[in-house]
Amino acid sequence: MDHHQPTREEVSKSAKDIDDWLPITKSRNAKWWYSAFHNVTAMVGAGVLGLPYAMSQLGWGPGIAVLVMSWMITLYTLWQMVEMHEIVPGKRFDRYHELGQHAFGEKLGLWIVVPQQLMVEVGVNVVYMITGGKSLKKVHDLACSGCKPIKTTYFIMIFSAVQFALSHLPSFNSITGISLAAAAMSLSYSTIAWTASAHKGVQPDVQYGPRASTTTGNVFNFFSALGDVAFAYAGHNVVLEIQASIPSTPEKPSKKPMWRGVIVAYIVVALCYFPVSFFGYKVFGKDVEDNILISLEKPTWLIATANMFVVIHVIGSYQIFAMPVFDMVEGFLVKKMNFKPTKFLRFIVRNAYVAFTMFLAITFPFFGGLLSFFGGFAFAPTTYFLPCIMWLAIYKPKRFSLSWLANWFCIIVGLTLMVLAPIGALRQIILQAKEYKFYS
Repeated sequence: MDHHQPTREEVSKSAKDIDDWLPITKSRNAKWWYSAFHNVTAMVGAGVLGLPYAMSQLGWGPGIAVLVMSWMITLYTLWQMVEMHEIVPGKRFDRYHELGQHAFGEKLGLWIVVPQQLMVEVGVNVVYMITGGKSLKKVHDLACSGCKPIKTTYFIMIFSAVQFALSHLPSFNSITGISLAAAAMSLSYSTIAWTASAHKGVQPDVQYGPRASTTTGNVFNFFSALGDVAFAYAGHNVVLEIQASIPSTPEKPSKKPMWRGVIVAYIVVALCYFPVSFFGYKVFGKDVEDNILISLEKPTWLIATANMFVVIHVIGSYQIFAMPVFDMVEGFLVKKMNFKPTKFLRFIVRNAYVAFTMFLAITFPFFGGLLSFFGGFAFAPTTYFLPCIMWLAIYKPKRFSLSWLANWFCIIVGLTLMVLAPIGALRQIILQAKEYKFYS
């Protein structure tokens, strides 16, 4: 009996068919400004509303230093990733783990990158489910103060219903409209947060002293604030995937339009992060809440609007972070498990994923602690130092040259974050878990 061996043409055609089906590589006709708002949506998350709180744990000097330094380091590592996207002529690293495999080898690259990236993306999606649910609840409570209170759980379910629908959009480019709306929203609610704070004016009894009463408490708070800041700069996990949607030719490589988009995105990030952090902390001092919108109760209509903006933004952000997960799972099932690339497979995978993140969000709604735990543990590596390690592995800059020093500096900062932040966060989770009820 003659076994038909697939020819090279057939193999590459089937590989191309799969690429055309997978969400990341499906359509490559993005413009440079798509990259700008995808990056804003990926970057400016719910994290921005927790920055005044992080400032209150860090204090003025260290707070400003940590925020500005993070902005600079992450812009540098983002530039590295954009540069490395096409470092092999004629090949594109469309996914974070493909670049990892190029830098560290087929097997090791997967083991280094995929668990980290999944932790970030699933972590962000769970946190966004909670944020979306809590912000919806806040809108409801503000709009209808006399009503019977409804559990957060139900609001998380309402938020999930939207995600169940949107998660069936096939590719990165098909969520461009949602992403644009989300990016506009993040700029809007950040602006509302800091202008409302500025308008309220510094509170009469404001204090900028340490938050906790004990030294130990303050040290741990400092650590967990580092995690919150790391969480706020977590766009790198989807940056190669965003770049993959931009067309590229040898004459016009994708890195030029991508980088232009990144610069615009980073200016927007600065316009969102710095005023919110500084005004929020200046006005409320050490008593600021872990979500600045909670500290600002009045004017009611404005705070309700800001919360609604957060909901719309988080809807878009969820999709940006879910897309690479869909790509990874669908890619694995089709390439490794030999499933047929069908609509039905996609339907099952995506509904299962949304249900899974919804379940986690409903089960563990202690928001603040989780944020900084993930922030340190998974965000610090993928954002602050994995790109640098890849850069050193691929380009091998001369020892003690500027590039070598810059990369090692980022690696040391990132490792410090990765070790310290989860320690602070874990203590917060333990303290919160004492009074915590499941499925509240």
